[in-house]
Amino acid sequence: MERIGLVVNPIAGMGGRVGLKGTDGKVTEARERGAEMRAPDRAREMLVELEDITDDIDLYTCGGLMGETEAKEAGFAHTVVFDPSAGETTAVDTRRGVRELLAHDVSLILFVGGDGTAVDVAETLAEEDDETPILGVPAGVKVYSSVFAVTPEAAAHIAVTYDSTERAEINDIDEDEYREGEVRTELRALATVPVADQRQGSKQMSAGTVDGLAERFVSEVESGVTYVLGPGSTVGTIKDELGIDGSPLGVDVYRDGELLVADGAEQDILDHLGEKNVVVVTPIGGQGFIFGRGNHQISPAVLDRCSVEIVASRRKLDSLGVLRVDTGDNATDEALRGWQRVRVGRYETRLMEVV
Repeated sequence: MERIGLVVNPIAGMGGRVGLKGTDGKVTEARERGAEMRAPDRAREMLVELEDITDDIDLYTCGGLMGETEAKEAGFAHTVVFDPSAGETTAVDTRRGVRELLAHDVSLILFVGGDGTAVDVAETLAEEDDETPILGVPAGVKVYSSVFAVTPEAAAHIAVTYDSTERAEINDIDEDEYREGEVRTELRALATVPVADQRQGSKQMSAGTVDGLAERFVSEVESGVTYVLGPGSTVGTIKDELGIDGSPLGVDVYRDGELLVADGAEQDILDHLGEKNVVVVTPIGGQGFIFGRGNHQISPAVLDRCSVEIVASRRKLDSLGVLRVDTGDNATDEALRGWQRVRVGRYETRLMEVV
């Protein structure tokens, strides 16, 4: 039987829906804002899928919410190789867990978290001079690295079907700068990963003018309609055209010439929705995600009350084969999938498939 290791960063992604754009150093504030753990659910989804696919795996994991709890809830037989310290888990626990998994000769390490967790896993492997493949289950707010599967279910399928590996980038950003509107990605590590179509690409910045797109969009803004404006430079151009001081990397709410919410959390958005609401988003360049990466505030509860408008530069769409969704709710994702019209210019739209 194949030995697979699992390590979960249970606090990863907690800051997303409460508008913190990350959890580094912000766990207490996230909890005060009512944040709930996201990573354990993502781990459980992956394990349930893995259990359905095969019974030919020996799972080695860490104690408590770092893997043991999720494995029990998924009904997955497992062996605990490391018990984390009492209280909130830290990067030190992640690194110690990875070392114990390596000591048990696992052939693949599945980790659940974001880019920071990926850095911890990869740096530990480098310190041990070990090239065991790793694969990320996306649970963080910002997921810029190409070591992640596109969804928890995809991670399960990759884990049991891949037959070759390659080196991939792990990128991370400074979350404090991110909260101030600055995105500066830094290559932090390289790691061995499975070769698979369902692994996401590395986040790329795309350039190009979208002024015409923004002007046309604003000319069509309707009275009484609430617009939920997501992060990204393309939507940022629309915010500028509206004449509002929006947050470049946050989610803003606009209606009838007024900025109702700047850099809002999920509850802020829900509190300001009206009878007719439109979410405006742009895909992440190089990855194609329109929901589930960097905009967790636009939650399934928000989407249930809104229509969706997708905007993007032609250049960005040219680099994407499909668009992707990963809201954490299967029903919401399924409703969003299919062919969607994307506004790419003053008058031009393009059909793109959402998967």
